[in-house]
Amino acid sequence: MENIYLAIVLAPLFGSIAAGLFGKQIGRSGAHMATIIGVAISCALSFYVFKDVVLDGAAVFNGAVYTWAVSDGISFEVGFLIDRLTAMMMVVVTFVSLMVHIYTIGYMKDDPGYQRFFSYISLFTFSMLMLVMANNFMQLFFGWEAVGLVSYLLIGFWFKRETAIYANLKAFLVNRVGDFGFLLGIAVILMYFNSLDYADVFAASGNIAHLTVEVIPGSEWNVMTLICILLFIGAMGKSAQVPLHVWLPDSMEGPTPISALIHAATMVTAGVFMVARMSPMYEFSETALSIILIIGAITALFMGFLGLVQNDIKRVIAYSTLSQLGYMVVALGASAYAAGLFHLMTHAFFKALLFLAAGSVIIAMHHEQDIRKMGGLKKYLPITYWTSLIGSLALIGFPGLSGFFSKDAIIEAVGHSDIAGSGFAYIAVLLGVFVTALYSFRMFFLVFHGKERMGEHTRSHLKESPLVVTVPLVLLAIPSVAVGAMTIGPMLFGGYFGSSLVVFEEHDVLAHIGESFTGAMGFLVHGLMTPAFVLSMAGLGTAWYIYMVKPEIASNIRHKYQAVYDVLVNAYGFDNFNDKVFAGGFRKTGGFLSSIVDRKVIDGFAVNGTANSVGWWASVARHVQSGYLYHYAFAMIIGLTGMLTWIFIV
Repeated sequence: MENIYLAIVLAPLFGSIAAGLFGKQIGRSGAHMATIIGVAISCALSFYVFKDVVLDGAAVFNGAVYTWAVSDGISFEVGFLIDRLTAMMMVVVTFVSLMVHIYTIGYMKDDPGYQRFFSYISLFTFSMLMLVMANNFMQLFFGWEAVGLVSYLLIGFWFKRETAIYANLKAFLVNRVGDFGFLLGIAVILMYFNSLDYADVFAASGNIAHLTVEVIPGSEWNVMTLICILLFIGAMGKSAQVPLHVWLPDSMEGPTPISALIHAATMVTAGVFMVARMSPMYEFSETALSIILIIGAITALFMGFLGLVQNDIKRVIAYSTLSQLGYMVVALGASAYAAGLFHLMTHAFFKALLFLAAGSVIIAMHHEQDIRKMGGLKKYLPITYWTSLIGSLALIGFPGLSGFFSKDAIIEAVGHSDIAGSGFAYIAVLLGVFVTALYSFRMFFLVFHGKERMGEHTRSHLKESPLVVTVPLVLLAIPSVAVGAMTIGPMLFGGYFGSSLVVFEEHDVLAHIGESFTGAMGFLVHGLMTPAFVLSMAGLGTAWYIYMVKPEIASNIRHKYQAVYDVLVNAYGFDNFNDKVFAGGFRKTGGFLSSIVDRKVIDGFAVNGTANSVGWWASVARHVQSGYLYHYAFAMIIGLTGMLTWIFIV
């Protein structure tokens, strides 16, 4: 099986190398064939591994395939941990990636960087697989940084656009803030556990749980809490949690396929996956869980509000991603790790579907992304319309669709949690249901229904996207409908994850919910009587009434509450703060240090001062060198006299 595991990660890498280094030789068709075949092999083998591990009950594989270095008895290895959690992540990542690769043929067909783009997305798939299959923190960090690097390349793919360069630099720098905390967390693990292997660290967590360390003089911190918080800072960057969320909306500057790849099933879910994988450590720190719970709740609700005022079709979905990531993080904070991962899986399918459907709309609209210039597209784009409707209904948790089961499970779990902050989190995720439905169907109605607001030239050329674009939409729509009902039983209440997740009995909220679980249909019937269902339908109905029946209401609300609207349009001022205070402050500090320390102290005193002093002494010494013999004889006599005087006196 080790050869199969290696093939899963290496197939996309070889495809990326072929398209990247030999793109001119193999041409466009050769580039997409090489990468699609590589990812298809990886996807097929991932399904085989899923069957082997989950359906056939094969033993967990945990072993090294390559030892990179050994230092002071600590091994730095490339190794794989293949259990049920890994198998699920492998299937999700490779399937969504395969759909994105196929879709890209149609979306990027006229782009001059065609081969380069396929090389990047295939390399991204390799990086993500290395992350989720890792059995140690070194490899985890490699995959963590690799997806960050490739996302930088993808977001700035159209590097001639200043906005794209700004966006990819912003994403890179914000993630560096999170990654600094992540790296410190790994360093503390190495310091206290003397190992980077998951199994060793998890096994010894109980022994470390009660140790303390003095981080600030006079202030004792629990070591496990410190580790968990530092690791979560890394997750905040990758999974775009407040306040490290600011990079994700701007990343829409990249081509639409990478929006689906990065923001649906891969990079942004890496933080959620990491925290769930580290559940044997997080269970020892209720403080860390409480912080995770509150930050996730703030992100889920307040990032949803921002979706209400966006007019770029991709940015609406981007803020939806932020909000849904908040739901996943809330589940982690409530120790409902399985519910968070369940939502990660269902969200991957319907969010990739929504992004790719948005791309289909953008193609038809000749790359127009403003939803205020759309409308009435239903009759022109029937496949895109119905798949978008499925994705939107799944997103708002419409009964029976995948998002219904995973989102309701999170809300129920938070409602049963006793961890500090769970009361606030419960209210936030409930209100978030209404907000999600409102912004989702605001976008849906403005794009596909109502008056046609595009220009005559665009209208005359409207047509459905080619099959290479619509087939991935249909294939993603299927799991968006069915996968939730099919998997809720085993994944949440049937012990699907087994030993992959650790939950202490006092934190096991899913066990309480499972006591009354009677199957998917019973969960569905119960869900129809919950506040979440009422709020979801209220949001949908409100969107229909405001944007289809009485559109003047929206403009009246905007004028009446202009101050609130401005706050939302400015994204609560995070970007202004970062530009003027955070980044601006560092720039001013750097300028001050440059003028004082660099120019005056280092250049003025150390460098130029040394040179000037040498010059001064040289000018003095120059007068001694007169060229007259009697001057030198006189100097020798004076020197000899002084030397003899010193000898006799001493």
